[in-house]
Amino acid sequence: MTTDVFIARFTTSVVGPAVLIAHLAALNIIPAFADEPSCAHPAVAAQTKQPSAASPQSPQTSFAELARQSGRPQIKGLTIIYLNPLGDPAHANAWKNIIVHQTEGPPGSARREATDQFANPTKRGVTIWVETDGTVYWSTAENVIPTHGDGGDRDDSKYIDNSKTYHSVFKTNSIGVEFIGNYPDVAKPVTPAQVQAWLLLAPFLQERYGIPPEHIYAHNWIDFKDQRYCEGCELAALARKLGYCPSGYSADVH
Repeated sequence: MTTDVFIARFTTSVVGPAVLIAHLAALNIIPAFADEPSCAHPAVAAQTKQPSAASPQSPQTSFAELARQSGRPQIKGLTIIYLNPLGDPAHANAWKNIIVHQTEGPPGSARREATDQFANPTKRGVTIWVETDGTVYWSTAENVIPTHGDGGDRDDSKYIDNSKTYHSVFKTNSIGVEFIGNYPDVAKPVTPAQVQAWLLLAPFLQERYGIPPEHIYAHNWIDFKDQRYCEGCELAALARKLGYCPSGYSADVH
């Protein structure tokens, strides 16, 4: 399925696009939906307004400020359950990338997976788990590195230019987000609620850690994975098309 088809399917889903667009607009996030957005390109950087929207708790808090808060910050339109509260992002691991995963777990298993991750933070898994209803579970501290990815071993440039990712995008510099639900059919797409959650969660992560859209990767893009489907590909492509550029981002220092 191409990204354009994926977007079309989402916009005709039961989770109306007007709701998502309203939430994005409230954050002053204007979707670029460019083919290959990059914060290094002035036109794309200008397309994304600097966030200035309020959080439900504090009408004067901008999105950029909200994204850098400690504790359990919440974004309108997104439910995040923090098993581990956030700290100062300056003390987080140096996350440079986001890797999108899909797990062959049944619907309803995100909380269990996140709880298991919380109990054993460095085991195979990820920092963030997304349930089929769109609920996000933040499982580990930001300075803990779960075991995910396979070392960036893909080198065939089947999906993207792997000269930029080969043995360069891996667990120590990439925060992982796992989407539950493609069981027993691995080709089952994510739910509209997960898409809506992702398009609010991705900018939050990008803003918090200064990650540009071109540093969002599907697991299949960077590692040789299951050939039955492309793990995370539609979601990563959609987040790139959203084209969110974190405030104060400079390509010269990344």
